[in-house]
Amino acid sequence: MFAERTGYIIWVSDVKAARNLEKYGSVHYISKRLQYVVMYMDAHRAEDTIKNIRRLPYVRKIERSFRNEIKTEYSKSQDKTNFYGM
Repeated sequence: MFAERTGYIIWVSDVKAARNLEKYGSVHYISKRLQYVVMYMDAHRAEDTIKNIRRLPYVRKIERSFRNEIKTEYSKSQDKTNFYGM
């Protein structure tokens, strides 16, 4: 139904120029103080897109987000409220 998406954190040297990253994917957040951009793009085209983004003069570093690999299903095997005395 939905395409598989991958998140990337892109560290930039110029925040105004970072607005041009919207043509490569969905820009989720731009931090002006720490100068990074959080963006999502299609997973099957991510490698080619990252190669193009690395060539931009204002990009310093690119990190892949592992948010979709974090376990989000929890089991109720142990009740911790009894352990802490509540």
